[in-house]
Amino acid sequence: MTVADELIEAVGVEGRISSPADAFREIGEPLAVDRPEGPVDRAWANHLLGLELVNPANRRTFTVIVVGTGLAGAGCAATLGELGYNVDVFTYHDSSRRAHSVAAQGGINAAKAYKADGDSVERFFRDTVRGGDFRARETDAHRMAELSVRLIDHFVALGTPFAREYGGGLATRSFGGVQVSRTFYARSQTGQQVQLAGHQALQRQVAAGTCHLHTRSEVLDIIVHEGVAVGVVTRDLVTGAITPHTAHAVVLATGGYANVYYTSTLAKASNVTATWRAHRRGAMFANPSFVQFHPTALPIDGEWQSKSTLMSESLRNDGRVWVPTQPGDGRQPGDIPEHERDYYLERMYPAYGNLAPRDVSSRAAKLQLDAGRGVGPLRNGVYLDFADAIARLGNGVIDERYGNLFKLYEEATGENPRKRPMRIAPGPHFSMGGLWVDYDLMSSLPGLFVGGEASFAVHGANRLGANSLLSASADGWFVLPFTIANYLAPQLGSAPLPLDHPAVLATVAEATERIERLLHTGGATRPDVFHRQLGRILALQCGVTRSAEHLTAAITDIRTLREGFWNDVNVIGDGEHVNQELERAGRIADFLDLGELMCIDALDRDESCGAHFRVEHQTAAGEAQRDDDRWCSISAWEHDAAGGVPRRHSEPLEFSAIPLVTRSYR
Repeated sequence: MTVADELIEAVGVEGRISSPADAFREIGEPLAVDRPEGPVDRAWANHLLGLELVNPANRRTFTVIVVGTGLAGAGCAATLGELGYNVDVFTYHDSSRRAHSVAAQGGINAAKAYKADGDSVERFFRDTVRGGDFRARETDAHRMAELSVRLIDHFVALGTPFAREYGGGLATRSFGGVQVSRTFYARSQTGQQVQLAGHQALQRQVAAGTCHLHTRSEVLDIIVHEGVAVGVVTRDLVTGAITPHTAHAVVLATGGYANVYYTSTLAKASNVTATWRAHRRGAMFANPSFVQFHPTALPIDGEWQSKSTLMSESLRNDGRVWVPTQPGDGRQPGDIPEHERDYYLERMYPAYGNLAPRDVSSRAAKLQLDAGRGVGPLRNGVYLDFADAIARLGNGVIDERYGNLFKLYEEATGENPRKRPMRIAPGPHFSMGGLWVDYDLMSSLPGLFVGGEASFAVHGANRLGANSLLSASADGWFVLPFTIANYLAPQLGSAPLPLDHPAVLATVAEATERIERLLHTGGATRPDVFHRQLGRILALQCGVTRSAEHLTAAITDIRTLREGFWNDVNVIGDGEHVNQELERAGRIADFLDLGELMCIDALDRDESCGAHFRVEHQTAAGEAQRDDDRWCSISAWEHDAAGGVPRRHSEPLEFSAIPLVTRSYR
């Protein structure tokens, strides 16, 4: 008897339990979403014409809170400030330029079709929907594709130093999951350069007095009054002061949650707290199990390691991925002859080769590792080899394209990738799940807007490389300023909720009580110990591959771990000074709750699609097998304030511009 069978038997609710998932969730009403009228390629233009506007003279009477200063947050705040709104901007960093958007290396996509290789807005749209394995809205994906053309010009105008061809035109390169060259880049520092552009635009508005930047401020909760989001409660990370802030609308642009796995490619401070607090206040969380593993992270070298390091996907333009054909081959890579090497991506996916999509490439790597063909001291990596490219192009060209990445790799590993192939492995990276939003990017909690990776966004079940910077930037610069105005227009003449209102004071009291509980649990175990254990559970049982048996066991394990956390966590120090242990403890508490919902969502979605790969649902060739009859939908989870099981609402997905087909990269 499997773990799942045992659990079903133990629950013993006759006639109701039909699958392991039934023990962990309830089914709510389907979500009805107002989709723009007309064809997909006119949806955004038609929608814009129907949005209400705010007179320039009236904008100064409105206050908007923006949480996060990455590409979505900085772009939204800077644009709203430029338009004349009062904007309060919050970041837990000491500077807005330190937001995690700086970490993106490889590039930003745009359908400008400079290479005459068949690219277009329509092809970009199709690649995105197909790359997400048909689990994204058509309307949202098309909007991103069409806005991409404007966005590159926008960043050039802001001073972003994109790479250029010899003749002066902007250069592009390819990324995974496409057969065209649409990725604009600034060496391998694209995220940093576009983030600096957003930071400078935001700082301009700070100097102008329209944006008020609150650094070292972490959002602990969302203030809700009469079912509407009206503010946030923050903690000053230096003084410990807990303070409420109210406004006419709130924007969360706080990034993704892959750090739930502990050793992810994200910065250690990246967390889910702001969006999880919003979820507990009424905002539905969509597709939480859709987390992408990046195929070119560095392998973990030991138990001591606190995070993994990302190597840009752009390396797969010239690097060839391979493993020894013989399991357990301990020879140095240079001693393994060509006929004993398996260039498995080129063999399995000849049409795309080493630029197969991330989810496909990560699963293919896991197959090699599970078969014992891993390389490196722990046998947990595969090779990314540049020998052929160096022989063909010379070290000068390779250094021009990837020199800073080669330096990063050498500093991290002590190995020279010009002489020895890089070692790479799948690592938790990007969250396709997040707070559910409508076409206006407003959550199910009125007044709360969500941008960038914090929302479930446009990527479906898998994100194509270089679409991350694009989706966050499009949300911040070109979508939210319009849709927020539409929300604010009917509120003309109203004022933000007073800071002494009972709803505000109650939220502050709850946030303070939670801090005190963390400080006075009286346990003996540091917070990171629980985080590491959670990451191990998720990596083994809700990672690159999943199964009903493992997911059911994971839910039980996480519940036990969470109980242990609240009984035995030891947070040293106090709440009135800088206390990073306290910060981590609060974030880990939310990760424990999120981890359970991720497993519930993965167990509930009884199909494979994109990065969600259930081993029970695969084709004869080992590819993801969707169930479009039952699961062509978005799962949006409602929190049960009484502490019961979460309730799943489904938003049906409709495909009119692109027929539902089986995704293939062979």
